[in-house]
Amino acid sequence: MKFKKPKFWDYKKPNIISYLLLPISLILRILRFVINSTIKKKKYPSIKTICVGNIYLGGTGKTSLCLKIHEILKDKIKTCFIKKYYSNQIDEQKILENYGKLFKSEDRFSSIKQAINESFELAIFDDGLQDPSIDYDYNIVCFNIDNWIGNSFTIPSGPLRENIKNLKKYKNVFLNGNGENIDSFIKYIHNLDPDINVYQGEYIPMNINEFDTSHKYLVFSGIGNHKTFISMLRKNNLNIVKEIEFPDHYRYSQKEIDDIISMSEKLNCKIMTTEKDYMRLNNNNKIFYIKSELRILNQETFINDISKVYENN
Repeated sequence: MKFKKPKFWDYKKPNIISYLLLPISLILRILRFVINSTIKKKKYPSIKTICVGNIYLGGTGKTSLCLKIHEILKDKIKTCFIKKYYSNQIDEQKILENYGKLFKSEDRFSSIKQAINESFELAIFDDGLQDPSIDYDYNIVCFNIDNWIGNSFTIPSGPLRENIKNLKKYKNVFLNGNGENIDSFIKYIHNLDPDINVYQGEYIPMNINEFDTSHKYLVFSGIGNHKTFISMLRKNNLNIVKEIEFPDHYRYSQKEIDDIISMSEKLNCKIMTTEKDYMRLNNNNKIFYIKSELRILNQETFINDISKVYENN
């Protein structure tokens, strides 16, 4: 999938193109409401469910948070991951599989059924917030600080999957970034509903000591939060002389990889990418990757809150 979001989606205010597309956005919202109202949400009493989703389209750190929740809860309850199968998201599937049991199919119902049959007690859903057929026990809406809500309009006028006011029904928001001041974001969220829980995370590079800060680096990525990745590297004093951004879940051709290697040789620098991107490459020994982990800044409060999912039976 080579979709790259339009630049006007992330303008602070909607532009003329956004307003021209607004009728289509409104029609899509009405259609979605009508369709969803005909579908009855189903609860699964034999397994607890946590959905880590987003309203902003792509690049909000859902997979990283799923891994963190699994790490926190795996010794307390038998957990698994559920992710709807998309052929262009093999990278995220591989990462989830490296840390736990992943159920993936073209419909989430089949995955839930498999998880129940294998006696899992808690399913962590990577995406699925807009699935009208599942009544999750706990919902978390992820945002990336750099992108936030873009121009605040819904697709195709803007980057939002649904109206931002719907945060009121989800109750839990997770802000991913690199230590930015989030007071204005929290204020915005609490103006919608003062009872919404707001959590904050930042990305920590796990293998940064493998990279010499005296070297020059060419950095590329095909993820939804390229700016956050670059910010993390600069924060750790890596000398980035060239950065290349590709669309999210980008499938690299051999020519593109050869061009990147050739460019690095001309610049006399090493090549670095993300773990997700590396999963889409054929173990190229000229390309290195940063392994990062999400750190939850108010983790104790977060743990106490999600623990209620399985403690309150």
